[in-house]
Amino acid sequence: MTSTLRAVIARQPGGPEVLEMVNRPCPTPGIGEMLVRVRAAGINRPDVMQRQGHYPPPPGASDVLGLELAGTVEVVGPNVREFKQGDRVMALVHSGAYADWAIVQEGATLPIPDSLDFTEAAAFPETFFTVWSNVFERARLAPGETILVHGGTSGIGTTAISLAKALGSRVIATAGSDEKCQACLDLGVDAAINYRTQDFVRESRTLTDNRGPDVILDMVGGEYIARNLGAIAVDGRIAQIAFLGGAKAEVDFTPLLMKRVTLTGSTLRARPIEMKAKLANALRQTVLPLIEAGKVKPLIDSVFAFEDVQDAHARMDTGAHIGKIVLSMQNDEDQPKQGARA
Repeated sequence: MTSTLRAVIARQPGGPEVLEMVNRPCPTPGIGEMLVRVRAAGINRPDVMQRQGHYPPPPGASDVLGLELAGTVEVVGPNVREFKQGDRVMALVHSGAYADWAIVQEGATLPIPDSLDFTEAAAFPETFFTVWSNVFERARLAPGETILVHGGTSGIGTTAISLAKALGSRVIATAGSDEKCQACLDLGVDAAINYRTQDFVRESRTLTDNRGPDVILDMVGGEYIARNLGAIAVDGRIAQIAFLGGAKAEVDFTPLLMKRVTLTGSTLRARPIEMKAKLANALRQTVLPLIEAGKVKPLIDSVFAFEDVQDAHARMDTGAHIGKIVLSMQNDEDQPKQGARA
């Protein structure tokens, strides 16, 4: 262990070229915290938004990018009870995952199942915490119900598909090309809708005998807000987790009343550690056994060397990825080559 580390920041708002690797002092864990040697870090849409200047870290958090990581525990802070030095862990963090070393809070940390390597584990925390919170807790998706997942090939989308199928729900996904629709079908969805050539409202209702999906997971917003209300079933639930298509829309909310719709939304990054610890416990109880049984696994699109973080963000910006993009801090010969499809 050294006194300094490499970390990635955005020197100003902009494209992938503004990402810069800098040297920072190696931090010391406080109460309930651990210092982790980062072996891999997941890339997520909020990272891109932060790079563009649209999603600053919470007050007091580091400006180093990255919301999820996998690695080994190196130093254990006071009052950490579950983990010890050398443990393989995956964690959700406020920021700081794009670094050689990072501070994690014990409550937002999980053990890495034996069936996952560091790359796969780094693709777990952000999407699985988000999907569990929004789809299964807030929107209360139940076995036998139908969920419509927008952006089915995104990291969130692939996670929602795999979990919903594993827990007994019917899944319809939207995607922007026939290739991506086929990728959704390969993941096990019951139907895939090309939103560029098909009307997802009409198609999702047709696929449910005109009833509509019970739950909709949406990160688009904009015009989708009104269209989701047209598609959703009576007593349905809509979980809004982002507004990639815009946060403002003109909406006739009559269907909200007539269908008794629950419209819920949330963010995860700035929420208190107590809430994240409850999510971590739910994932430990329900999802980790599915991973250990081989029923659920993070889908990896590509893996980039840490030094190629600009290329990794450029891949994210194309929107061509299917599953998660991951940065690898490992130098082992058996690691995937730069940009290789997993």
